[in-house]
Amino acid sequence: MNTISKKLRLLFSAIVALLFSATIASAQNTAARIQNVVLVHGAFVDGSGWKGVYDILTKKGYNVTITQIPLSSLQDDAAVVKKALDRQNGPAVLVGHSWGGTVITEVSAHPKVASLVYVTAFQPDNGEPTTKWIATAPALPENGILPPDKDGLVYYDRDKFHAGFAADLPPAQALFMADAQKPIAAASFATPVTAAEWHHKPTFGIVPTADKSINPVILRNMFQRSGTKVTEIKGASHAVFVSHPKEVANVIIAASR
Repeated sequence: MNTISKKLRLLFSAIVALLFSATIASAQNTAARIQNVVLVHGAFVDGSGWKGVYDILTKKGYNVTITQIPLSSLQDDAAVVKKALDRQNGPAVLVGHSWGGTVITEVSAHPKVASLVYVTAFQPDNGEPTTKWIATAPALPENGILPPDKDGLVYYDRDKFHAGFAADLPPAQALFMADAQKPIAAASFATPVTAAEWHHKPTFGIVPTADKSINPVILRNMFQRSGTKVTEIKGASHAVFVSHPKEVANVIIAASR
């Protein structure tokens, strides 16, 4: 009987030790990951499109900041993101969608930027304007980006918004996005960036295979040049951050580790 009791005590002690070790390892992993995420929207939309990604990340304990950039110039947009980074309590994963990729590149040298995520986003090098990459592949037929108006603002064709920007979203949702769109100053695209820390910081990219606003050929070429770790999402549109929040969140989580 004593022998059995001794064996049970030893077994119980071993189980407790294993549980304790697992708890310590889990705590260390949580502490090691980057806790802060800063999200930057692109042209024609605002930060509200990140809601699905935000919900997933905050439920997992991340501190998520969604910026609202004015789309008035690269400098203005970058200034908003820099202020958001200044407010973080430690290192952050910086995430940009579309034009937001140029913006996060511009601020990538900020000391709190630990890693970068390009969500179907432009990724210019130091000294390059976004237009350099726009011109490297033909626009797809569904693309609805209009020429600048008399005020130098660029809008997305309302009638092409669903097919060109958000084909994997319900038509009514795409129409609302079209009618709520924010124009971007055309001069922004021609402004060269002054930093490109994707050369030195961990960098991740998402390519939606059915993107009609940025030709996926452009995305693949940019990401191949930079050595970006790429995730392709089959059938996803340019609005992949809205339509596939789980997949996008998973890439951000990978970038936090």
